[in-house]
Amino acid sequence: MTLGFSQEKLGNIQAFAKGYVDSGKLPGYLCLVSRFGEEAHFISYGKRDVERGTAITRDTVFRIYSMSKPITSVALMMLYEKGAFQLDDPVSKYIPAWRDLKVFAGGDAVSFQVQPPARPMLIKDLLTHTSGLTYGFLGAHPVDAMYRAKQIGGGAPGTTLTGMIDDLATLPLQFSPGTEWNYSVSTDVLGYLIQVLADQDLDQYVAQRITRPLGMDDTGYFVAPKNHNRFGACYDRVVATNSLKLQDDPTTSPYLKSPTFLSGGGGMVSTLDDYHTFTRMLLGKGVVNDVRLLGRKTVEYMTVNHLPANKDLAAMGRPIFSETPYEGIGFGLGFSVVLNPATANVLDSPGEFAWGGAASTYFWIDPMEELIVIFMTQLLPSSSYPIRRQLKALVYQALID
Repeated sequence: MTLGFSQEKLGNIQAFAKGYVDSGKLPGYLCLVSRFGEEAHFISYGKRDVERGTAITRDTVFRIYSMSKPITSVALMMLYEKGAFQLDDPVSKYIPAWRDLKVFAGGDAVSFQVQPPARPMLIKDLLTHTSGLTYGFLGAHPVDAMYRAKQIGGGAPGTTLTGMIDDLATLPLQFSPGTEWNYSVSTDVLGYLIQVLADQDLDQYVAQRITRPLGMDDTGYFVAPKNHNRFGACYDRVVATNSLKLQDDPTTSPYLKSPTFLSGGGGMVSTLDDYHTFTRMLLGKGVVNDVRLLGRKTVEYMTVNHLPANKDLAAMGRPIFSETPYEGIGFGLGFSVVLNPATANVLDSPGEFAWGGAASTYFWIDPMEELIVIFMTQLLPSSSYPIRRQLKALVYQALID
């Protein structure tokens, strides 16, 4: 037994997960299980670049997409601790062009009606994805189509955070802030607010305040030249055959150079060990390796459910796309939060917080068990297979003490 785990039962993780690679569904993966801040289990299998036959390694650099969001949320809350803003401040206090935002009230993407919101959008609404903003790729609402038309979210070459903020000032919200939950560019807006509040570019602020102090040397908004040879390929799922199609070649990827659009919502790259350091800081209530980023109470506050009346996402959300199930799951300030494992229908602990990325990366932190699990791969979309739910069962079945 190691750190309360049965080593024999931990072996079930590799025995199961390698089937995804052997069947051609995943290129390769890394998985790390740690408890009490110590490594309990590590596995790797497959390729980081199928076309070139390169084996996946522990130091492989991954596109973490929406696993950037917790980093951005921490960065903003570091400014909150300095008194730079209040969570119930109207966003328009810092983005004056948003003072007259309206809510979609009917019609289509070209001809539509609007109405005033019931209340202004607050900074807390951005942290909880209850802002009324959306993502264009969701494709379920006329406002989504408006986002696609303007390429909201950095889709076009040369776009910037400031440009996105200016464009959003001209578009309606999907709903009145605070009334629904919808996955959105909210965290990209947080990145812009960090720049305004800190008077510093987002990448510089995150490097100065988070990644450098924690020694996360391989984490940033593009792949540093010294790491080009460790950068993995990213794949799309071919649904008809459950096979892989190259989506982003690591030798020609846009991630090889510094972007003009610094996406706090999905623009970062990282490694397994770098992200483990970040999650250890969260499990440690703001401190890791004697480096403190946040106070204990701040982390505790961020990782409780902030949805109204303690609702779960099923009661408040738009079940279109997310990096978490909806039933039995709430949302904190940058993380999903488990409310009721029985309702969620998967092995969990109340209070566990987590998030994932579009290329099927995932982490969860279980404070009750002092447990961290990180899974790294590169397959779009993250909804391709139920790997995350399966992984929870495989990890928790091995926990015996």
